[in-house]
Amino acid sequence: MATMRDVAARAGVSAKTVSRVFNHDPHVTAQTRQRVETALRELNYVANSIPTTLRNGRAPVIGVAVPDIVDPFFAQVARAAELHAARQGMSVIIASLDSADREPDVVQGMLRQALTGLIITPAGADHGYLRAWVDRIPVVFVDRPPVGVVADTFLEDDLRGAHLATTHLVEHGHTRIAFIGDTLTIPTTRSRLAGYRAALDDAGIAVDDGLIELGATDRSGAAAAFAALERLDRRPTALFCTNSRAAIGLIPALRSSGLAVTTFGDFPLADMLTPALTVVDQDPLRLGQLAAQRVSDRLAHPQRRYQRRTVLPVTLVERESCRVTDRLPPAG
Repeated sequence: MATMRDVAARAGVSAKTVSRVFNHDPHVTAQTRQRVETALRELNYVANSIPTTLRNGRAPVIGVAVPDIVDPFFAQVARAAELHAARQGMSVIIASLDSADREPDVVQGMLRQALTGLIITPAGADHGYLRAWVDRIPVVFVDRPPVGVVADTFLEDDLRGAHLATTHLVEHGHTRIAFIGDTLTIPTTRSRLAGYRAALDDAGIAVDDGLIELGATDRSGAAAAFAALERLDRRPTALFCTNSRAAIGLIPALRSSGLAVTTFGDFPLADMLTPALTVVDQDPLRLGQLAAQRVSDRLAHPQRRYQRRTVLPVTLVERESCRVTDRLPPAG
């Protein structure tokens, strides 16, 4: 990791001049500023904000970046991190990433605000832009693993959870089980599709790719995926949703569909629906708490070795939705 002295040597100036350029001092000449900025880019220099934060007497600040703070799962992750930070005398700032394209700008904008730690559930598939930061502050990934950078990670057992949910439907007599998910660019969706396929294979049921629908990234996408299944000549009798966002979008259609349903991820009022929804419980509060704890542990003990990757078990919460049998073929 480059230091301010390295930048000064590259640009042929003093470390004090580098500091003045980095802090936008207007009294630096344009020629000198250009040399220093070129050196900053070439050496991928990132200022260490922690000493400045401590000198100014400001409380440490954890950034929490998630794809969509409105999503019930990510909202609970953020809330758990916020509660832990408050107990440690730390502050939290939260941002929605919205899309893979916006992620680097949003996250790096947060990091420049004197963060002392970052918790992130990424939207994109390449996180190499964080290489300049992971040696400076604790960075912890939640729900989705990092690509292009090494960082602490807390995940759920996505493959096992999808296997449980699909097998549960098989045990209720279903052989035409549909799959609705968002996009295979998201690693959780890929793992859950693999779990779905493995469960059917273990039950001796051939996978029908016509029963697999993606694109359920929002309510309209979920509705379109469900409509495609309804148009099949041999419609499914059961459905596995890969996340609560897709399941919430499908509630109006599921009410009268007669489909048995399981979904990955619980959400508020899922147990109050008619029928109540059978879910794979991920425990996002636990994920957020563990991530925040890892940030504070690394701040307190920067030299201590920790397990980099932690996979949490998931459980199936059985309710009434898996027992719907309106579309089951007659016995015999």
